[in-house]
Order: sequence, then structure tokens, then C-alpha cells
Amino acid sequence: MLKCRKVSRDIGMAMSETIELDQKSDPRAVRGYAFYDWGKSAFETSVTTAILPFWFALLFLEANGLTTTVLGNSMGSDAIWSFAVAGAALLVAVVSPSLGVIADRRAIKMWWLKILTYIGAGSTFLLFAAPFLPINTQWIWLMVMFILANIGLNGAGVFYNALLPHMGKDDEMDRISNLAFAYGYFGGGILLVIHIGLLLATGYAEWATQFAMASSGLWWYGFAVLTFKWVPEPPIENEMDSLGFKESASLALSEIRKTLGERDKFKTLFIYMIAYFFFIDGINTVTALGGIFGTVVLGITSIDLMVTILAIQFVAAPSAILFTKLAQKIGTKQALTMSLVGWVVLCFAALSFAPLELESHEEYQIQFDWNEEQNMYEVQMMDANVPELAQKLKYEKSEFNEQEWATTWSHLLPVDIDDRRDTMKWTFWVKDSKGDNTDVPYVLSLNDVDVSEIISFISSLDDSRFSTSVSGGSLDSSSNIGVDHPTNLGDGKLDAIPEAARDKVWGPLGLAVGYQFLLLGCAMGTLLGGSQGLARSMFGQIVPETRSAEFFGFFGFFGKVAALIGPLLYGALTVMYDSRVGILSVSVLILIGAVMMRMVDVEQGRADAQAEDARNRGIDIAEE
Repeated sequence: MLKCRKVSRDIGMAMSETIELDQKSDPRAVRGYAFYDWGKSAFETSVTTAILPFWFALLFLEANGLTTTVLGNSMGSDAIWSFAVAGAALLVAVVSPSLGVIADRRAIKMWWLKILTYIGAGSTFLLFAAPFLPINTQWIWLMVMFILANIGLNGAGVFYNALLPHMGKDDEMDRISNLAFAYGYFGGGILLVIHIGLLLATGYAEWATQFAMASSGLWWYGFAVLTFKWVPEPPIENEMDSLGFKESASLALSEIRKTLGERDKFKTLFIYMIAYFFFIDGINTVTALGGIFGTVVLGITSIDLMVTILAIQFVAAPSAILFTKLAQKIGTKQALTMSLVGWVVLCFAALSFAPLELESHEEYQIQFDWNEEQNMYEVQMMDANVPELAQKLKYEKSEFNEQEWATTWSHLLPVDIDDRRDTMKWTFWVKDSKGDNTDVPYVLSLNDVDVSEIISFISSLDDSRFSTSVSGGSLDSSSNIGVDHPTNLGDGKLDAIPEAARDKVWGPLGLAVGYQFLLLGCAMGTLLGGSQGLARSMFGQIVPETRSAEFFGFFGFFGKVAALIGPLLYGALTVMYDSRVGILSVSVLILIGAVMMRMVDVEQGRADAQAEDARNRGIDIAEE
């Protein structure tokens, strides 16, 4: 064990006492630390991944269609969502090193954690207000509140992570860090169960979605109160006086320049931060954009998405603890590297996701059925995942105005006008006298419709995102699948991969895309807790306690710039090519980080950190 002798700075004073550089953990403080993860995970699960992406995509669709023009470029909701995530990360990345420098010289880590939690949890709560705004601004409100919530989350993360080195000894870091992540997965999972149950019970009522947003903000703040109460502010030796904004900024900038000049002094730490930059970029991009990718590109339903995220939560929680045990046997670095290799493999596997080709009549969205008794066709809409009709859908060489199309063919379609939004929507269920949906599907009888009109209608779906099929009568087995339907592959740069997987794997197994997403989600859940927890733990082991906020500020800077680069890269490649090319770029980022881990010498990093702590405390280190 490294022991040390504290040396007095006062001449003539003879003082010698033996102390330890690390302090053993306090169980109550550790629980308080873990409960912050428990609370904020509501935003990361119910909001960021499970519910908000689908809601955002729906409101975006109602206001714009599949795409809108931003700065002269046509963008879909998944690309805009990725740029929103990147914008929030950019602001935090710029200011986090400066905040960290000041927080190491004044006892303000917990104060900043509180302020940024108020911003994050408050913005999350305010997401519920979107439906009270005009339809064209609802998706913008969601995006703005989501950006503010991310600023609060990422900013608070700088100070929350900076508390870790003060929570216990070096050999406790893996346990404490992974315990916090396990708390987070359980906490987020429990609330998501409540949200899913409510959404299913209400038939995805809008107020249930609003409740999910508001309760996620309250959940985050409520459990953060335990952190504020049980986790003490780390002591600051020789705390500096309070400075004004100009003086604080000047000090922060000068110290940042000084820190950057210490690359040789903390070589291991800086190498690790660069490796972390790449692999956490990829991991965070997957978690932030996985929901919107599944919804927009794969066409999975909202319930598929929520069930998958729920499964990930309860798989990741015990996996985080198992990775702690693995790290105890083979070391933190080796365990982390194993998880990164697993991420690369699974990201490549994600390219193979593909909805199965439609085979039976019941799998098509718009179904025409021949009624022998009435001697006529009946039609109904079966895919509740597309409850709204877009204003205008744009394609490369043509425009498909979905509202105009639905109006033209309204006598053949189970559609109705939404009076509140003055837009057309699909009718799925018969309504009772109170206007509530019943369990009886809505079927439109086509009494005076000529067969030739149905033939023309089927042809009209060529440029749409819908599928239609006819069962019985003279048009039996007639069908059409629109060019933008999720099952329509072949136009993308990497579509050969999902096409081959569908033909050779998913099709023979009869595994629908919802189950594919669930399967791979659970596999990723086994890696998620270990990779995130061990990454933070490893940094906590090689960072000086006396400069924890400063270095975690840089840790946050690298992480947030990474959070900026990943979504930007995904968004740019999605606009230039398609979403699967974006996913491929994410796997390359993780691979680079995994390779760089070979250059990280953990033991040397620990020794550098302990030597720095000793110097800052006026201590001579002695080996025992």
C-alpha cells in the first residue's frame, strides 16, 4: 500500500503524520451516488430511447411529411434528431473543462450538480406541453426541450462523474461505478414498465405519452434529492476565494492551457481519453439514436421499441455486476476491451436488420376483403404504427402528397378528418357513444365502388410508404408495396446485407423485425452496463483526486465532443447515403477505441495520479 507523510509548509514546524491517499467508501454516500443514476435513467430510457423518438417522429410526420428542408437540405426526422443531440453535446463540451477547473478550487461540485439537474429534469417535465401548441411547432418544442434536457444531463454528468474518485479507494472503483449503472438500469426499467402499461391500457392515448414525459422529469429530480442529501461535497484543501465571471474565466483558461501542457506527465491518462473519445462516441450514438433508427428505418412499432428497451434495462443491470466480477479476475482494462470488441460485432450485426417480406394477406396494411353475402369489397387499415397521414412526402424525382392522395381516394379508404389538427388520419376502431375506441375494428363497405377503381387505387401506392392486398373476388391476390415501405430494400448502399440476412437467416427462422430488434437489443444490454461502468471506473482509477473535476471536465469534454461527432457523422452519412451507412460509421469508431486500449498502461496511470495527489497535499510518498 502507498503510505505518505504529510510535510508542513511552515518553516520551523516539525510535524509528521501518516495518512492514506485513498479513503474507504461510506455505504450511505455510495447509495446516494447510485440513486442519481437511478433517477436520471428515466430520461435516458423512457424519454430518449423508448417513447420520445416515436412521438417526435409522429409529430414531425404530421407537420412536414417524411422530410423537411433545413438549410437547403432535405432531412428526415432521424437526421434532425441526431443533429439535435449533437447540438446539445457541443455546448456542454465547450464549457465543461472550465467548470471542472473552478470546481477543483472551490467546493461547488454538488452546487453545479443541483443546478444542472434542475435544468435537465425541468426540461424533461416540460416535454408534456407539446400538444398544447400549434401542430407545426409541436415537434420543434420537443426538440428544444430535448436539447435543454440533454444540456442538463451532460453538464450534470461532469460533476457527478467527478465525485467518483472521492467515493472510495481505487480497488472499489469498479464496484461503485458499476453499482451506480445497475441502479440506473433498474430505476429506468421500473418506470418504463409503468409507462408501457399505461400506454397499452389507454390505447396509446396522447395524455399517457404526456404523463410519461412529465413523470420522467419528476422521477429524475425526486431521486436526485437523495444524492444531494447523502453525498457530501468533497473537501477542498486551500480553497480559493470566490471570483467574478471574468476572473473565473481567465483562471479556467490558464489552467486548461497548463493541463494540456502536462501531456507527458499524465501520458496514460491522455491516451485513455483519446481511446475513450472514440469508443464512447460509438456507444452513446447507438443508445441515443437506436430508437429513432428502429422506428423510422426498420418500421418497428412503438410497443416493439418499448419492450426492447425494457428488456435491455433488466439485462444490463445484472450484466453490470457480472462485469465487476470479471474485472476482478482479469483486470479492468481487459474486461473493458472485451466489451468493446463485443460492441463492434453487434454493430455490424445491426446492419442485417430487415423486416420480413410480406407474404400473407393479413400482413398488409390496407386490406380489401370480398364479402360474399353482400357481393362487395370491404376495406380496413391494420397497421396502427402509422395512425396519421403526412402532409407531403418527398422522393428523389417526384413528390407524393399523402393528404391529397388520401383525399382523392377517401371513398376507398378508412380515413377521417382530425378536427383539432385539420388533418386526415386513418380510422382503426369503431367509436362508442362517448367517442372512445372500442375493440371492434372499423371496416368500410364499398357498396358502389367499381373494381376498376380499386385497380387504380392499388397502382397509386407505387410512391407511397403503404402496402395493400386484396383477398377474394375478381381481384384476389392483387397487391402492391410502396417504394418507401420498410420491407422494400435494394436502393441503399448496404442493402445487400439486410437482403441476404433476410433470405438466409430471418426468413427461414420466421423472425419478424420486432423480434430481431429485441434479440440484438438484449445482446447489447449484456455489454452496455459493463462498458459504461468500467470506462468511468478506469478513468476514476487513474485521475488525481485533488484534480478530479478538472480532469473529469476534460473527460466530459472528450465524451461530449464524441457525442457531437457521432450523431453528426450518422446524420451526415444518412443524408448523403442512408441510415445503414450511418450505423457502419458508428462501429468503426468503437473499433478505433478498442484498438487504442492496447496502449493504455493502467498501473502507470495509477502511480501518476497518486504522485500528483501527494504533491498537491504536500506529502512525501513512501512504499511499504
